[in-house]
Amino acid sequence: MEKWRLLKTGYANAYRNMAIDEAILYAHSKELAPPTVRFYQWNPSAISIGYFQSLEREVDIDECHRRGIDYVRRITGGGAVYHDKELTYSIVISENHPEIPSNILESYHRICGAIIKGLYNIGINSRYSPINDILVDGRKISGNAQTRKYKTVLQHGTILIDVDVDTMFTLLKVPDEKIKDKFIANVKDRVTSIRKIRGEEISFDKLADALKKGFEEEFNIKLVEGKLTEEEEEFAEEFEKNRFSKKEWNYRR
Repeated sequence: MEKWRLLKTGYANAYRNMAIDEAILYAHSKELAPPTVRFYQWNPSAISIGYFQSLEREVDIDECHRRGIDYVRRITGGGAVYHDKELTYSIVISENHPEIPSNILESYHRICGAIIKGLYNIGINSRYSPINDILVDGRKISGNAQTRKYKTVLQHGTILIDVDVDTMFTLLKVPDEKIKDKFIANVKDRVTSIRKIRGEEISFDKLADALKKGFEEEFNIKLVEGKLTEEEEEFAEEFEKNRFSKKEWNYRR
């Protein structure tokens, strides 16, 4: 049975979190790190935007400053995400690995299969919804994004432990202010969380254990808990300092 690395890196700010994900990707591409699954959280809460988005168009930057909310551009695509009460996962693996389909849509489906199995381990039945969502009873509980660089796959995504849609839309701009209330009501109807489903919150550690088993079941592997290598720490510091914390990066579009 193949062994992959599991990282539980705890809380970090938005710049650090995105820098670590890219550091693992870069290290793996250089054969300095094994296939890796990472679970992490955000402190302070943050907005991440997709690589192709405009920060100023998507995010109320002044409100983020007032509330002490981070904002950062990801290297993955997709839409703007409010990171608060959630577990965020990432997986880094060679795009040539036999467990990863070469077709991007199929690879989303396969990786999301691990999240679906993990949720099942805490009594939640969910399903994959192309391109990159996981739904429970038709409502979104997980959004996912992927990039491929240096012949390596990075996919990361959120699993909502709880969700505050009203706060989310004080930070994110809506397409039309005139229909903001209706828009928010629609989002509330389309998004769910573990707390809404179970009637209680779940701890990060309990959810992480369930997801660990989900990845092991989906990929027929053993996840062995480890830590970042010295090289990865150095890469992360470089990426955080010279990219993710830079105004030029976050405001580039």
